[in-house]
Amino acid sequence: MTVIFRPLAGASLLLALMGSASAQTTITVATVNNGDMIRMQRLTPEFNALHPDIKVNWVTLEENVLRQRVTTDIASKGGQYDVLTIGNYEVPIWAKQGWLMPLENLGADYDQADLLPPVAQGLTVDGKLHAVPFYAESSMLMYRTDLLAKAGLKMPENPDWDFIAEAAQKMTDKGAGIYGICLRGKAGWGENMAFLTSMNNSMGGAWFDMEWKPQFNGPEWKKTLDTYLSLMKQYGPPGASSNGFNENLALFQTGKCGMWIDATVAASFISDPKESQVADKVGFAPSPVRKGGSNHGNWLWSWNLAIPATSAKAEAAKTFVAWATSPAYMKLVAEKDGIANVPPGTRTSLYKNPEYLKVAPFAQMTLTAIEAANTQKPSDKPVPYTGGQFVAIPEFQAIGTAVGQQFSAALAGTATADQALAAAQALTAREMTRAGYPKK
Repeated sequence: MTVIFRPLAGASLLLALMGSASAQTTITVATVNNGDMIRMQRLTPEFNALHPDIKVNWVTLEENVLRQRVTTDIASKGGQYDVLTIGNYEVPIWAKQGWLMPLENLGADYDQADLLPPVAQGLTVDGKLHAVPFYAESSMLMYRTDLLAKAGLKMPENPDWDFIAEAAQKMTDKGAGIYGICLRGKAGWGENMAFLTSMNNSMGGAWFDMEWKPQFNGPEWKKTLDTYLSLMKQYGPPGASSNGFNENLALFQTGKCGMWIDATVAASFISDPKESQVADKVGFAPSPVRKGGSNHGNWLWSWNLAIPATSAKAEAAKTFVAWATSPAYMKLVAEKDGIANVPPGTRTSLYKNPEYLKVAPFAQMTLTAIEAANTQKPSDKPVPYTGGQFVAIPEFQAIGTAVGQQFSAALAGTATADQALAAAQALTAREMTRAGYPKK
């Protein structure tokens, strides 16, 4: 007699689940703790429904920490991450090192030609994309319309720094916990130095002359730092030397800032009534110029998804990257959270969508700022570099952060402006000499 053993139904289910789990590929995504990325994580179940064979493991970090960890990992070929969130500063440098995989064949519905040309150009090396933009931004002035009106002022079409100082003074009401201006103070090449480099460009300054000699001993950097410290110490919030993008966003949303000059991506968050207490009292203007000048210091930044060459799960990683930066993802965000919250600055079609233009009063100014950013000629002076709010050389990451620490110390009151500028000049000259500049 033959005896046939039949597994119980529960055992069958367990075996099936074990088989399914073993077939699943887990990818690790390193990203920044900004609002759009938090939303992406929240929408990951939608990706799982489409791709049940791919599990996403998130590593979410503060901006400076993210940069440090992913840079260390990719330079050492550590292979901890399958998808990196990196900026348009890193992409061309790392691609030339062979550290990033080219991103081709992202799907029939991806529509690569729809990517905004200035953004795609910064991610293209040897004719191939080596990262794709999740969102892109320039800089703008965001302000409280009610506080400006109360101060008896009207926002100029092109505000200059003198107007900013006047408005900050008249908007400040420290007794009510309202500060005339909020600006980045946290040290970092992509934190306070993104803002201060852009501000210095608007003042007519530069990081280096054509011989790669640092310019912190010049009048433009002196004017930049003196103006910045005056604004922040008189009209800024306490503890500003610890404030980056997210901290200032929270201050503005809770009604504590009269003006904030920062990334255009913030516009949807401060004008969203679900997140902002002042959503109906927000106005937008171009980043300031110096009196008589025309350089707004517009930066151009994109947070992008890239796949390191060390990833052993490149196909699964590419599937996720394509989903998170696709037109379908933008449609998903619009359905879940409203079209005004779609990640901005990446696709031409978004800025031709009448529904988006109707609900996003910041849309046209965002597009104008992105298109006006001159990364090939960021300064009014002749310079040997490109980059806008950064200098597009590998050494800038370390030098920019070191300079940022000096300027943050000046904001905190542990150094004078002159001391900070002298230290910046000395350390930058030393590191550039060590790195062999000017390179032949």
